[in-house]
Amino acid sequence: MTFCPDPDGPLMTSPLSLETRLAPLRVLQPGELLVHEIYRSIQGESTFAGLPCVFVRTAVCDLRCAWCDTPHAFNRGERVPRAEVLRQVLAFDCPLVELTGGEPLLQPEVLPLMTELCDAGKTVLLETSGAHDVGPVDPRVHVVMDLKCPDSGEGGRNYWPNLDRLKPTDQIKFVIASRRDWDWTVDTVRTHRLAGRFTCLVSASFGDVTPVHLVEWLLASGLNIRMQLQMHKYIWDPAARGV
Repeated sequence: MTFCPDPDGPLMTSPLSLETRLAPLRVLQPGELLVHEIYRSIQGESTFAGLPCVFVRTAVCDLRCAWCDTPHAFNRGERVPRAEVLRQVLAFDCPLVELTGGEPLLQPEVLPLMTELCDAGKTVLLETSGAHDVGPVDPRVHVVMDLKCPDSGEGGRNYWPNLDRLKPTDQIKFVIASRRDWDWTVDTVRTHRLAGRFTCLVSASFGDVTPVHLVEWLLASGLNIRMQLQMHKYIWDPAARGV
């Protein structure tokens, strides 16, 4: 597995290091992806939670969310031909596939890969930060898009035009790390009428907000949106990888 040092560390958000964050992708040739891992587990989030799922975790992310639980994917990955990624995924013979990261949309080859997976009859999910245009994504793909709350440290990177590019079958996720994040989420959902347009998901940042507090806030708000738990963190050790 290749490795590129990350001098600003997993929790820093300085824009001065963006070029360095993206540096591992410069070695890629047309038709290649930088892949951190491919594995089969259960889907831990979204409305597909609990189903067997094959995960393709791409390497490299341009954001540094304060609560990120996958910093190991920032700068470690293997160059894999797209055709080989497709072969490995199909070998699992699993109906559900998710592209996650890192940030998958940083790699152009992700787009044709998702189309090939859809053509193969798979239900395809894309987990993306919401900082990049989802317009080019195959319309058969279910986009699960983060809107970054203030305490993520990356709220300024939300690409708001995506709200007009998402489909009714897509989902918007909010990770809540504080009461401030919750109040921002309520205002955002109401201002953009998100609950009537998409499935909206709220989850507690693990270790920052307790699920019981999130339940209380949700019920008091009157919003008709869905709370979720990161199921995999309750089944396995929260720091476990490949699950």
